[in-house]
Amino acid sequence: MTDPVVDSVANTVGDQATGRALPRFLTPFRHPSYRRLAIALVASTFGQGVWIVAMVWEVIRIGGGPTQLSIVTTASAIGVLLPALLAGVVADRVEQKTILLAVCAVELACLTIVAALSLTDLTAIWHLSIVAFAMGAAMAFYYPAYTAWLPALVAESDLMAVNGFEGMIRPAVGQAIGPAVAGIVVGAASPGAAVSVSVAVYVVSLLALLTVPRTPLRRELDAADDGHPVRTAVADMAEGFRYMLRTPWLLATLLFASVMVLAVIGPLEVLIPFLIKDDLGGGPGDHALVLAGFGIGSALGSFAMGSLRMPRRYLTFMNLMWGVACLPFILIAYAANVWTVVVAAFVIGAVFSAPMVIWGTLLQRRVPPALLGRVASLDFFVSLAFMPVSMALAGPVSQLVGLRTTFVIAGVVPVVFAVVAVIWAKMPTDELAHPLRDEEELVS
Repeated sequence: MTDPVVDSVANTVGDQATGRALPRFLTPFRHPSYRRLAIALVASTFGQGVWIVAMVWEVIRIGGGPTQLSIVTTASAIGVLLPALLAGVVADRVEQKTILLAVCAVELACLTIVAALSLTDLTAIWHLSIVAFAMGAAMAFYYPAYTAWLPALVAESDLMAVNGFEGMIRPAVGQAIGPAVAGIVVGAASPGAAVSVSVAVYVVSLLALLTVPRTPLRRELDAADDGHPVRTAVADMAEGFRYMLRTPWLLATLLFASVMVLAVIGPLEVLIPFLIKDDLGGGPGDHALVLAGFGIGSALGSFAMGSLRMPRRYLTFMNLMWGVACLPFILIAYAANVWTVVVAAFVIGAVFSAPMVIWGTLLQRRVPPALLGRVASLDFFVSLAFMPVSMALAGPVSQLVGLRTTFVIAGVVPVVFAVVAVIWAKMPTDELAHPLRDEEELVS
């Protein structure tokens, strides 16, 4: 297999020779390996979007209500959380392609079972709960393995574009196109037919993954790694935690992200529908518009950031942008109509997703390759662990201090903690001491 950096240089020379320089956002697609991985990503993301809607309507089809749907979704959340930290250990010890193939195979098997059960009218809630748990657990292994694999497939200068593409695909395909297609198929046929569509695209994803070349582990395992598997896993996790604790920019960002998730996810997911219904006189269609605004903003923000070079002040820019992204919650608090909320959601999505591109690239370029899977799993765990807490607290807090005041808190608190994180971790000094410049900038 060719070295991605050598491949990148060769392609750059070719572009200069022909006078046809690719837009920055498209440069990763020069690599055949990444083109195949991108096909797999798009297909699986589309399949997940279809499954989310099909699963809800399958619960309804068999006579389930909110309680039964909650059981299934809770099973999925538990499945994601339980192995999240272990998944990072595995990502640093097993070839990442093997992990992604296993994840895709598990998801494909689960969806095939649900499609068969649904089309033969044999589905029960416990079936869906087990499948949701298994798919959640598979997803926990996906993120750290995918994050750790990318630097072995593309050059460092292409990582911003790669993460921008991924950040655009997830909201556009996973939250818009996939659910829209699922809704059409469910309405025209049945939830089982929609799940069958998801099965078909997962087959495409699996076939595409099979064509991506294997890459060696970016970590050398020594004889000491052959001990008891439980002790070895615990030691690996401890090593990841120690790295986080002794790396100020990483620790400060993760602590800030925990506070931000706690402050904003509940208002975003739980309280906006009630604001629309009770204060603005809207309905489900208006809520859908708000979600669409957020998704479109996220896709455009990722696309824009992926088309740019890494900012010189990347740590400061990233954390302060996340803080600023929450300020439109104040606008939502005092909105007089639904369209104000739609615009605010668009801005939140755009300004929040842009620094996410920097974050993914930062992990891949500054975290040692041998630790990348574990650090990515810590990031994944932090993001997920506080989501249900935030959603559980949103209702009681809004009743205690008022709906609009809760939105104001969501808008102000992250800004304060972003500033604290930047100052406490001395990020301006750190980012100048560790510049993340692209190869063409170094040449110039």
